[in-house]
Amino acid sequence: MTDTAARRYSIGAMIFHWAIAIAVIVNWRIAESAEHAATREAAGAIMFNHKALGITILLLTLGRLVWRWTHPVPALPSDLAKWEATLARTVHVIFYVLLIGLPIGGWLASSFYGKGVDVFGIFTLPALPVGENADTGEAIFELHGTGGEIFIYLIGLHILGALKHTFFDKNGGIFRMLPFGKV
Repeated sequence: MTDTAARRYSIGAMIFHWAIAIAVIVNWRIAESAEHAATREAAGAIMFNHKALGITILLLTLGRLVWRWTHPVPALPSDLAKWEATLARTVHVIFYVLLIGLPIGGWLASSFYGKGVDVFGIFTLPALPVGENADTGEAIFELHGTGGEIFIYLIGLHILGALKHTFFDKNGGIFRMLPFGKV
């Protein structure tokens, strides 16, 4: 294994990373579109796709975790300050918590309205057996929205960190997650 290969993520990890990243950003934009929909019915139709993509993100994340546990992860660059390494690890843990927690929270909130989640007509997750309670469902949806906002800010921080390491520190930060470029 070359030194560059030892510092670069595997192709499988790259595919999971970019597929999840794109899906999360698309799902955020879908949710934003629903907020600005002309009618409640139009918002509901838009949210159908948000929920389905959320469950897809959950499944991709579970696949990514299995991949991560069965394939070596490159060490963080040795030139990182201790606080940078701690921040990077913390943000990654929070990412996984949100990537799993937000879709499950959305499914749980829908369940309190007595509704399951149809995943693009491929399969339907039935409502969880929690009983109907619109107030609880609404409270969970509020937490879900707050978690989504936190997620977007952390994604921004993650992108800024990758750019800093690539262009200022010149340690090839972003190229660890791309199949090209110098790490």
